Amino acid sequence: MPGGLRSTAGPADDRKLAGLIEPVVSAAGMDLESVRMSTAGKRRLLRVVVDSDHGVSLDDAADVSRDVSALLDASNALGDVPYTLEVSSPGVDRPLTEPRHWRRARGRLVRVKVTGEGPVEGRLLAADADGVTLGLPAGERRFPYDDLGAGSVQVEFGRIPDAELDDLSDPELDTVLTENTGDLGAGGDGH
Repeated sequence: MPGGLRSTAGPADDRKLAGLIEPVVSAAGMDLESVRMSTAGKRRLLRVVVDSDHGVSLDDAADVSRDVSALLDASNALGDVPYTLEVSSPGVDRPLTEPRHWRRARGRLVRVKVTGEGPVEGRLLAADADGVTLGLPAGERRFPYDDLGAGSVQVEFGRIPDAELDDLSDPELDTVLTENTGDLGAGGDGH
């Protein structure tokens, strides 16, 4: 494992912790994306990744970290061995596998393998319960999720002009995006 970390909990243990933590994250209005326990020497590191339609600010991550820490301490779920809790938002390298991941990447350049035709790259114009619409050089094209592998957001070094984003009209999402100007980030309580 990178950085000398060894997994201390298998997938079943991570799922058990996720089941315990998920209600706390949901109560904060967020989605639990992943839970992973690892160890470095005598200390354990619990990484919790959360996301929401409005993003995850530093304050959001700190609030979730505080609530998860209180839950874990009260339930003694991790026993008496010290642990560090790290709560963060997903990075740009998170695979787009769920409709909510695709919806949150609206306006971004994405690459995805399409069944029967290979990799496709285009601007994500829309995502709903059934599939996505990509802006391709040849025009807009709709893809059902059943035809898509895991997508990835492509790093761009230029910003999309606001006028172009306005053309991708989704008034509800636009309202959410303009109301929240918080930073994305990670937090932890240093247990």
